[in-house]
Order: sequence, then C-alpha cells, then structure tokens
Amino acid sequence: MENHFRFLDLMRPFQRLVPSIMESKRKSSFYEKLIWTAVTLYIYLICSQIPLYGAAQNSSSDPLYWVRVILASNRGTLMELGISPLVTSSMIIQLFVGTKLINVNPSIPEDKELLSTAEKLFGLLMTVGEAVAYVLSGMYGRVWDIGLINATLLILQLVFAGVIVLLLDEMLQKGYGLGSGISLFIATNICENIVWKALSPITIKSDSGTQFEGALVSLFHLLATKSNKWDALYQALNRQEAPNVTNLIGTIFVVLVVIYFQGFKVNLTLRQRKVRGVTYPYTIKLFYVSTFPIILQAAFISNIYFFSQILHKRFKGNLIIELLGKWKDVEFGARSVPVGGLAYYMSPPSDFAHFIGDPFHGLFYLLFITS
Repeated sequence: MENHFRFLDLMRPFQRLVPSIMESKRKSSFYEKLIWTAVTLYIYLICSQIPLYGAAQNSSSDPLYWVRVILASNRGTLMELGISPLVTSSMIIQLFVGTKLINVNPSIPEDKELLSTAEKLFGLLMTVGEAVAYVLSGMYGRVWDIGLINATLLILQLVFAGVIVLLLDEMLQKGYGLGSGISLFIATNICENIVWKALSPITIKSDSGTQFEGALVSLFHLLATKSNKWDALYQALNRQEAPNVTNLIGTIFVVLVVIYFQGFKVNLTLRQRKVRGVTYPYTIKLFYVSTFPIILQAAFISNIYFFSQILHKRFKGNLIIELLGKWKDVEFGARSVPVGGLAYYMSPPSDFAHFIGDPFHGLFYLLFITS
C-alpha cells in the first residue's frame, strides 16, 4: 500500500514540546467558567500594565497606533504584541487548509489535534519573529544603545507574554471559560479605550489652548470656563486634535446597532433524504462570521503599517518605499498618520470632509474592507 506523506505528519514530534491545555474532563458550571474567565481577564490586564524591562524611553511615534485596539496590544508593556502572532498564524494555517496545501480530515480526532499543534507552533514562531523584528527595528531604542543583554531580555519578555496569550486563549476555548480569549481581550481593550478617551483627566496642548483629553471631561470644562456656551459646545463636538463628543456618540450608536443586529437570525428546516419525515431546525445568524474578518484585516494591516513606517524612517525620500507608505508625525498621541502610498489608502478617511476632498481614498478603503 502506498504511503502518502502529509504536512501534518511533521507535527507529531512537536505535540509533546508545544505547550498546551488539557481538555476539560467534565462539564464546568457557569460559575466556574465565570471565575476562570475573570482570572484570564485579570492576567491580561496585569500584563497590559507591566512595562518591558530594558526598553529605553522612546518618544517616537507608534507605528501600530491605528490597530492596537483590535489587536488587544498595549505599547511598551508585556502585551506589546497582543493577539497579532496568534491571529496571523491562524490565518496562514487556515489559508493553507483552504487551498488544500494542508490536507485535514475534520472527522479524525488526531488530525484536529495535529492541526491545533501546527497553529500553536506557527503562533510561537510568529511570536519569536515579531519580537526579534520589534527589537531590531529600534522600537525600544537602538540595539547598540540598550545593549545586547537588554535586547535579549526584551525578546524573552515578548515571547513569554506571547505564550501566556496562547495558553489563556486555549484554556477558554477548551471549556474552562466563556467564549474565546481573542474576543475577550479585544472587548476589554475596546472598553478600556472608550472609557479612557471619554473620562481621561490628562491635559494636552492644542491650537485652542490647554484641554483635557477625555471627551466628556473636556465638554464640562469648556462649558464651565467659556462665556460663549455655543462656542464651547461646538468645540467639544468637533475638536480634531483629541477625542470629541461626536466620536463618543458615534461609538455608542454603532455599539447599539451591532447589538440590535446581533439578534437577527434565520431559522431553516433541514430534512433527511434517507429517513422521511425527520426534520430538525438549523439557525444562521446575520453576523455569522462575527468579528473574525475584522481581526484578520487588522492583523494584515498591522504588518503593513509596521514595516512601512520602519522603512519610511530608514529610507525617507525613496520612491519605492513611499509607494508602500508615506508617514507624517502628529503631536497628539505620539503617533504617525499615513499621508501617501498603500498604507494611506488602507487607512480610513478621518472624517466626511476628508472623504469628499479625496473620494478615491474613501472608495478604495471601502472596496478594501468589503472585499
């Protein structure tokens, strides 16, 4: 009998080496799942606040500012990489499975275990690769300035945090918690950002003077200090250099719309051909794919943004590099904004006026996110 070699067979030696969580032998109660979910969330939040040891004070712009919320990452902390390696590795493996480059039989339990091992192994390799790329790119200071020991420690910290994210996500998916770690981390990061940008007491300097970063705090401050209340309200609703009340209202509106449509579903009745008269219901949700396409898009864009910004800083003025992306630093938030090249057209228009002024940008972005 001819022996057919498969890619998954290469994963057998790594099954014992790759860290993993055992399947829950019994069905956990809702209270137990709630506790483990809370523990997972607590570990994630702690790691999001622990700064990386050995990193130099860096006031440069953040190359991943635009996608950190979706990637559940926090700059300069153990959660610098967020879920990016996990999502990127899963995207690559699923692409290989979909194109039949990796043959998998879902009905065979061993194939499912080997595929899970492949995803985790690629996730670990992506974590190491991204950690090395971040350190060598100078995100934490030039390697010869921070020293070889600190550079090595930075890589080890990022890899360790990546393993924690991988295990926490697997623990929730194997029945110990509610949902998945990826969704939990993203939801937590989004909620944290919304609350902070609405209530932040930090002051910033702008063309209109010193203001509070938080949209609501700034609204009450402007109403209390300005004699012209209409001008204060207009400024709080439309300021461009920091989060404004319009942004907050728009965010709340989108959340309510998503919650409303989340309940939409279509109930189908399936019949068996072999057994007549036997039917059973099958429900399809309107948001069947949930947030997974957005997460994949964010992971893809984050890699484009990261390499584009690094190359633009190193080879500014190079025509080929600027075709990939041209960037400009802005004062607020220590971030850069794309102003040309592929990175610019992959970024959303800042407002409706920008869309009218550059309709090709808006149409390209619309086609990109819907394709």
